[in-house]
Amino acid sequence: MPNSVYKVIELVGSSTESWEKAASAAVEKAGKSLRDLRIAEVVKLDMKVEEGKVVSYRARINVSFKYEG
Repeated sequence: MPNSVYKVIELVGSSTESWEKAASAAVEKAGKSLRDLRIAEVVKLDMKVEEGKVVSYRARINVSFKYEG
């Protein structure tokens, strides 16, 4: 079995409903243009606040995929 190399990129997803949906949105969008996604790691969670109310949830994630050089 040959050795493998993976590239890691950072993405930020957003949702008006939840952090989970924000993270899922980022992974699903990345999956449309990147092949062989392997791992998604949530790095940071935050919220956008307007006039004292939460208007959206944001999830910063690291996604890894197989590097093909």
